Amino acid sequence: MRTFDLTPLYRSAIGFDRLASLLEQRAEAQPSYPPYNIELVSEDQYRIVMALAGFSRDEIEIITERDSLHVTGRKQKDDTQRTFLHRGIAARDFEQRFQLANHVKVTSASFDNGMLTIELVREVPEALKPRKIAIGDATGTVEGGNVKTLEQREAA
Repeated sequence: MRTFDLTPLYRSAIGFDRLASLLEQRAEAQPSYPPYNIELVSEDQYRIVMALAGFSRDEIEIITERDSLHVTGRKQKDDTQRTFLHRGIAARDFEQRFQLANHVKVTSASFDNGMLTIELVREVPEALKPRKIAIGDATGTVEGGNVKTLEQREAA
């Protein structure tokens, strides 16, 4: 198990205590079932793909709550008596939690051939985007106004 000494962070950074607690939580044992991928689709788009073999759409629940995403799978009980010579397909319930960054929202979810795909996007409000402040002359006059919003990426 890895341990992190976050004392330097607490000494020099104000308001990052939430980040430190997230790091401590993630350092603890994480469930490895079900297997999943997290993809960076584009600069502000993400995708989570989970392998849920044996589950049906109605046995899966996806809930977003503030800054977290909860994916839960509850298998319906099968009363059929079976004798397995080898049982390699997991058929157990699961609960997987993902911590979402600020302004990351779930846009859609789909389930096809045992693969659950969750699409996410980061939507930063206009008021929080970087702004360029123009410098005026001694009278405060600036050509074209005083404040301009910067583009996230300039065309090359």
